[in-house]
Amino acid sequence: MDSHGRDEQRLVWAVVGTDIGPLMLAATGDGLVNVVFHASDAVRLRALERLAARLGREPVEDPDAPLLAEAVRQVRAYLAGERLVFDLPLDWSLISGFNRQVLRELASGVPYGTVVGYGDLAGRVGQPGGAQAVGAAMGANPLPVVVPCHRVVESGGGIGGFGGGLETKRKLLALEGVLPEPLF
Repeated sequence: MDSHGRDEQRLVWAVVGTDIGPLMLAATGDGLVNVVFHASDAVRLRALERLAARLGREPVEDPDAPLLAEAVRQVRAYLAGERLVFDLPLDWSLISGFNRQVLRELASGVPYGTVVGYGDLAGRVGQPGGAQAVGAAMGANPLPVVVPCHRVVESGGGIGGFGGGLETKRKLLALEGVLPEPLF
């Protein structure tokens, strides 16, 4: 245990039912490390195997672990329209290099209710012309929703891609007031 009562070696996870489908959240002693969309049993098992391989420890289901419970609470509040900003420690160990640089800029520089183009985000991290590389970084985001890759859109006005599916991206952008709510 560290001085804050956290077990630095633990890797804990929980599945949360939401309006955008089940999400799996995983955390280490350093912070939230992974958010996985469409967390059916098969998807969850694959994600847990990847986490174990990448982080070198077995994930343990523990929705009551303090950091994980707080992450679940904040994600639910965000999806209910009651939270605009996440205030969670993040464990960036699943991402590195340019992708980490892009995702950190996204997390700190693109607030709730706004969007940014892939090319604009590339320019912000000193890589003008790097729109495709930014798209790859969005696809590698281990912390979607919390690190808001749904806020990155095509410069011509298109919605762009999204690992959680375009319908989920539309719902998240509608939640933030960027798009109108779907009619049905």
